[in-house]
Amino acid sequence: MDCANNAFANRGLGENRTRPIILLFALVLLCQCTSAARYNKKLEKPIAVADLRNDVDFVQAKLTQLHPQLHRYVEKEKLDGIFDNVKKNITAPMSANEFYWKLAPAIVQVREAHLRLFPRYPKLTKKARRELRNSKGLLSKYDFAIDHGRLFVKGPLQRDLEIPVGSELIKIKNDSVAALLKIYAPLVGSDGYNTTFQKYALAELWPQLFTLKNGLLDSLQVVIRNHDSLATVTIHREKTTREVRRAEERLQRRIAKSDSGKIKSYNAETNGFNRELSFLTSDSAVAYMKIKTFSGTFSRKFYKRSFKDLREVGSQFLIIDVRDNLGGSLAEITDLYSYLAQEKFRFIKDIEVASRFSVLHADYFTEFPWALQPVAALSYPLYAVGSLLAVKKVDDTFYLKNNNFLTRNNPRKNNFNGTIYLLINGSSFSASAILAAKLKGDQRAILVGEETAGANDGTVAGRYSTETLPNSKLKLPIGLMLIRANAEPTMTGKGVLPDHPEKPTIDQIISHQDPVLYRVLTEIDNSRNKAH
Repeated sequence: MDCANNAFANRGLGENRTRPIILLFALVLLCQCTSAARYNKKLEKPIAVADLRNDVDFVQAKLTQLHPQLHRYVEKEKLDGIFDNVKKNITAPMSANEFYWKLAPAIVQVREAHLRLFPRYPKLTKKARRELRNSKGLLSKYDFAIDHGRLFVKGPLQRDLEIPVGSELIKIKNDSVAALLKIYAPLVGSDGYNTTFQKYALAELWPQLFTLKNGLLDSLQVVIRNHDSLATVTIHREKTTREVRRAEERLQRRIAKSDSGKIKSYNAETNGFNRELSFLTSDSAVAYMKIKTFSGTFSRKFYKRSFKDLREVGSQFLIIDVRDNLGGSLAEITDLYSYLAQEKFRFIKDIEVASRFSVLHADYFTEFPWALQPVAALSYPLYAVGSLLAVKKVDDTFYLKNNNFLTRNNPRKNNFNGTIYLLINGSSFSASAILAAKLKGDQRAILVGEETAGANDGTVAGRYSTETLPNSKLKLPIGLMLIRANAEPTMTGKGVLPDHPEKPTIDQIISHQDPVLYRVLTEIDNSRNKAH
């Protein structure tokens, strides 16, 4: 009896201690739900016509103030007319994201692909975020390709999914895919008059735009065409457990922290390496370097080791593949070029900026974690003074003064002196296009593939000033630097053109054939046979 009473008393004591904790947890959860509900309700609130038109004026003013060479692809009068037309078409109040669909296509007309307006996504409760973490994407688990306004599944190949690889998507939720792509296409920009980038960018972006319109879904009905027959398929968000997710994260961390993971720049999103070097012939005469992104992470060590290996094995041909490489670190491509150059070189021209003071608008504080914000505040005066002193004026144009780390360099000790092929396509963007423009301008490589996404004569990127529109609260990151390879400009407004055009068909893409690489290997074989 005493034991029972003691047990009951202890249990009651435990309940009394736990109850406040449970109540506190419930209160926090309720506040999060209320906060998310309040935010989402405000997100749907119509914004007055005058306020939306003021947001358009705000965008025009910020672009004029901060964006270098704003009118190099579109005349001022034409761009002003485009924005005026947006304002005229705002005749009734609308929500922030309804406004996004009106304004974003106008910003695309600047023809700088880095310049893109971002919508506002609903805020999720903590419970919803947890459920999302413990699941895999509905559409993001597929790799898509677009060909002549048609949408195909090209991957992944490593697992069985509801939609077979090679299938064409015909309808999604009773909406025609062709019609959806036409709606989404005006939201995708390009550098200059490039026409190759849109299909690659749209294939990546359309799931986000679909989710913006339809919200997060757990399942989705899709009509597909596979082997000339139509079928209706329901795809589901894949559920996983926290234990499985944590096990995957532990494995990814081990790979990322390994010597190979660091040097090759392991990417957890793709479950692969950003850089790899391999040899395509038994005698190591032909080397193949695939670079998926110029992440900058441990890149110096990778190139130092790789070009040392190329020198030691006596490789005569180097194939550098930057297809589908959307860019990244300017320092990395400068370092890479130092292993390809044969003499002292200057990699980029002086960086052009809009004004002497535009660099002060760069996203300085957002680059520091919250714990280091006090340090950022203390160091900002030094940053501001240094930035102002770095600007020079030449014939009414402002430039950043030469930075030897980025603009001039000597060839590396183990620089490659053989024949170089650079593989490019319509998704070789930003830093990839700058590298391609420099290699072509110096006639240091043979370019094979498709016109690059990035312009031959430079792109506006580098540092950004992220502007928040005052009424809709949409965000617009504006590039502050016009970065150009130190090469003769073409003045065409086009991307870097290949010396040997070669573009895979949609059937070759789906079946993972590579006619571009095959063409280069055939040319190398012919060259080696002639030499013998």
